Amino acid sequence: MPYSEAREHTQGRLHELFSDPYLAFDNDSQERLLHLRVMLYVFVLRPMERGLLTLRVLHGWENGGCEASDLLGTEYTLKNFDDLEKAVADFTGERRVPSRHLFHKPLTKAIASARARGVELDDDIENLPARWPAFDAGLMLYTLFKMCHRLVYGEDDFYRSSECRTENGLRELHEFHLEEGEFAFLVPRGQAFMQEPTVMVLHESQLEPVHRMLVESRPLFSSI
Repeated sequence: MPYSEAREHTQGRLHELFSDPYLAFDNDSQERLLHLRVMLYVFVLRPMERGLLTLRVLHGWENGGCEASDLLGTEYTLKNFDDLEKAVADFTGERRVPSRHLFHKPLTKAIASARARGVELDDDIENLPARWPAFDAGLMLYTLFKMCHRLVYGEDDFYRSSECRTENGLRELHEFHLEEGEFAFLVPRGQAFMQEPTVMVLHESQLEPVHRMLVESRPLFSSI
């Protein structure tokens, strides 16, 4: 199993800022709101100022569905708060912008490649995410699939840190499941953070609460 494709509970950028990020966003943390504002400044405002923030809005899973082939993503480049408001308007109105299937093509390609090399896989492997790590790129796809599933259907942990290889290279995955909203970031590692895009991922149902959280934080951002 190619464990190098992804690792759970790794140290990332927030470990440079907080002594224990796993406790920083707990409801019992005395400085929870401060930690939240610092995180938003690092992961949202700074990439946005550089034109390096992409918003990926998840949709397509309805009524408890979780077929990998059904999950869609719509992406926006966020250069300012007006761009975020446009995304909210798109999903609260009747207008739907072009979307792409997040897993269909990469999953089909990885499975076909594995079978071409003689790897025996179940006929319905596409619908068995837990078995994807049996082939190359499968652990990567499984890690991203589970992240999306938690963002759509919830998670008990307030924060989760991991790393995963993506089509754009190695990324830190930072997940947040907070009272204010549920969302995640795919963050370039090290100095690449200054030149490569950060991707913010959330389900369409979280657009309004996350927008509200960012608007409430905006006065603090403007004073930094």
